[in-house]
Amino acid sequence: MAEEKQNIEVPEKFKDLVKKVEEMSIVELAELVKVLEGKFGVSAAAPVAVAAAAGPAEEAKTSFNVELKEVGAQKIEVIKVVRDITQKGLKESKDLVDAAAAAPQMVKEGVKKEEADEMKKKFEAAGAKVEIK
Repeated sequence: MAEEKQNIEVPEKFKDLVKKVEEMSIVELAELVKVLEGKFGVSAAAPVAVAAAAGPAEEAKTSFNVELKEVGAQKIEVIKVVRDITQKGLKESKDLVDAAAAAPQMVKEGVKKEEADEMKKKFEAAGAKVEIK
């Protein structure tokens, strides 16, 4: 990919702009793309996504799912965490935890990264293992 960049001749009128873009961090570049998309009502084309590399694609994800993988030894504590997070009743929470003993179970879908990380910490404190997808 670096070889492709060297072979591209930048027109004089764009040299300052290209230089500024090259000096940006991945996060700044992702922010710039969002601003341009909003300003012009367009979606970033593949060349912009390639230039931004893989990092921003992960950062751009705004919705995460929390999946209970393993219950661990403190089943009652895990049930309490499920009740707290999902606002489900005792029976529904217990059923979800029991089902997670056999196969991974989705606890919450469509949450922000910070919220998903907080949930993961609560589950880990109760001895369970979760995965954020």
